[in-house]
This record gives sequence, C-alpha cells and structure tokens, in this order.
Amino acid sequence: MSQEDYYQILGVDQNAPPTKIKEAYRKLAFEHHPDRNRENTASADKMKKINEAYAVLSNPAKKTDYDDLRNQFGSSAHTHFRKNYSEQDIFSGSDINHIFEEMARSFGFRRSNEIFKEFYGRGYQQFEFKKPGAHARGFVFRGPSQTGHQQQVQFPLGGNLAKVMRLVLQKISGVQFPEDGADIDERLYLAPQQAMQGGPYAYYLRHQSKKLVVKIPAGIRQGQRIRLEGMGGKGKAGGKPGDLFLKVHIRRPLLKSIKDFFAGRKARS
Repeated sequence: MSQEDYYQILGVDQNAPPTKIKEAYRKLAFEHHPDRNRENTASADKMKKINEAYAVLSNPAKKTDYDDLRNQFGSSAHTHFRKNYSEQDIFSGSDINHIFEEMARSFGFRRSNEIFKEFYGRGYQQFEFKKPGAHARGFVFRGPSQTGHQQQVQFPLGGNLAKVMRLVLQKISGVQFPEDGADIDERLYLAPQQAMQGGPYAYYLRHQSKKLVVKIPAGIRQGQRIRLEGMGGKGKAGGKPGDLFLKVHIRRPLLKSIKDFFAGRKARS
C-alpha cells in the first residue's frame, strides 16, 4: 500500500472497530497538533492527512466506499477516492471539530476554527447560527475541488427558517448555496374537440419566452393539470429548476356561451 493509505496513516487494521479508530486519531492528533509542533513545518501536513483519514474511516458509508476501492485498486485507492470526494464531502458530518475543541479546553491549545484556517486557508470557514428554536453549527469548504470544479455546500432544509439560515450562512461563508427554482402555475385553454381528441398542442411559455409542444391526453377534463418537469423557475447555484403546471380550461362553444348569457339575463329579469 502507498503512504496515502488511510489505514496506514492512522496505524489501524481494516477491521478495527470505530472505538479503536477514534482512539488512534486522538493520540495522533495530540502528537501532531500544530501548537505542540511550531518549529516542525512538516507536522501540519501530517496532521491534515490524519484528519482526512479519520474523517473517512469514522464514517461507515465513506469507509465502505474506500474499502471497496482499496480492494479493487490497492495502493491507488486514495487517488480514485479523491476523484469522487471533495474536502466538503470528506469532512461533512465529522466530529473532528469537537475533538479539537476538547483539546483546546484540556490543554490550552488554539480553537478549531483558527487551526483549520491555518491548515486549509481562507477556503475553510466555520459558521454558527442561533435563533429561538433553532441552532446550526458547522463548517464549509469553498473553492476548487480535486477535480477542478467549484465546490458547493448542500443545504437540505425547507421552509422559511431554511431561507433565513441560508441567507445568514451565505453571508458568513461567502458560499452560494444551491436553491431550487419555484414551481409555476399557468392556464391551458383548449377547445372541446382538442380536449376530447388530445394530441400535440403548441404552447407559449411566457416566463421563458419560448414555445413548447405539449402532449394533451385524450379525454382530459376541466380543471386537470399537466405537469412539465423542469420547465418552471430556474434554480440558483446549481439548484434544480421547478416544474410547470398547466391547469386545463375547456372553452365553451361561442353559440352556447351566447345562449347561456341571454338565458341568464332573462332569468334575472
């Protein structure tokens, strides 16, 4: 195996239980902590490798992915793993911050935010959001990933609280969070014969200023809706577009409309 093997970095076996992996990480994190190795510039690089190895091996899903690549590719498993996992992917959900905070309280070391900014530069940012009934704390990585693509942070919450938190975190971190586009409701007017027979129908999409060909199901009824996936409002920062919903309105024949109009007037008189 290469030097970049996560198990060799932590000094544990592939079948080591989670408690053993965490114990090995704690010892190495204390040994290579930058506040204990100020004169050793290589220690910071070693600490970054230890952090990455622990973040992967302490997460069951990521560990399984890495083990599969290790069994398949051997010494090049790390290279293949990093093609699919950015720093944000690797460290998401990790308790590394908590362990560094424990060392800060126990030994007077600097806090995790300062340490990780030193390790990873301005691309790393912690955030904390407090509001009555809600508390969010975590970190984000921004900037290019190993594959050269811009990293984004997923924010899988909905509702008004999520919107407030998203705005706060964007301001703190400078990261544009993905936001799905809105669904749009419009009306689709059909002649009775069109509704009965169905078939292709040319529809002008106003919010995108383009024409669509909509397939009308035969026998569609008044008030039914046709869903056009991805044709609604545009998403932001990689978010998915919304859907377009066309509510069917069937026009009455002109002669019948005139008769109904006059019949209504006669009834009122």
